[in-house]
Amino acid sequence: MKSHSPIIIIGMSRSGTSMLTRMLDDLGLFVGSKLTNNHEAIFFREINDWLLTQSSGGLENPGTIKYLLQDREVRELYGEFISFAMKSPRVISFLGLSKYLNYKTPQNLDMPWGWKDPRNTFTLPFWLDLFPNAKVVHIYRHPLDIASSLITRRKRGLNRLKDRHSKFRPFYWYYLMQKFIARNRVFVDIRGGTLEEGFAIWEEYLKEARTHVDSVGERAIEIKYEDFLENPSDVLNSLSEFCEIDTTQNKVAEVASQVNKSRAYAYLNDPELKAFSLDISDRLKSYGY
Repeated sequence: MKSHSPIIIIGMSRSGTSMLTRMLDDLGLFVGSKLTNNHEAIFFREINDWLLTQSSGGLENPGTIKYLLQDREVRELYGEFISFAMKSPRVISFLGLSKYLNYKTPQNLDMPWGWKDPRNTFTLPFWLDLFPNAKVVHIYRHPLDIASSLITRRKRGLNRLKDRHSKFRPFYWYYLMQKFIARNRVFVDIRGGTLEEGFAIWEEYLKEARTHVDSVGERAIEIKYEDFLENPSDVLNSLSEFCEIDTTQNKVAEVASQVNKSRAYAYLNDPELKAFSLDISDRLKSYGY
């Protein structure tokens, strides 16, 4: 059987990428053996993180990847390096042992496969160098639902340092030091602490994603999160065909039943968010909201 080019799922975090990827996984898209809680393939996420770090970027500041992408020599050498990694035993974390022994590398997979990571939105040109026939799925969501989520996540991170565990605080902070500093993990999302800044990040991701969708043409599909929630079966049928997943209507209906339609436009239940949406209504309209 001939090998399949991957399905690369892009879109800002909190946009429904995890929900979408889980459903495609349920329908038959292989998205990796070792996954994070957000259904991201650890193997590809680590590479994306590494690529962004090479240009002093990250999930909240991904645009600096342009310096890597604009340097032809670096881009080619890094491509060779990642191609090697995809043939090394390290790729077992994505393929699993049995698929690794059978296929050796994801490039030989003869089934629909791919991976999800918000970082793909900016590293996509690099991956298209390696997989020129890859297909792209982009999902986007109303920016105020995302901005609100970013603020909540920031507060949760800062609460780690608040006056909790006062009696055992030195021990708790030592635990935090080992978990976050020693492992070089992000402690809290600094950017996105206001609605305006959250909207600005969303704009960056959406503009970048749509640039890729336009350039890839027929090999890309774009999904509005709220439309997905309204008609999940229709969207999943379209995605199954696009991803070449062999499934059934019963399976699609079963997976579609997992959708929680109340999550669409959740910001309307918050007076502050609703008022802010009116203040930026012209900007929202320019993006289809």
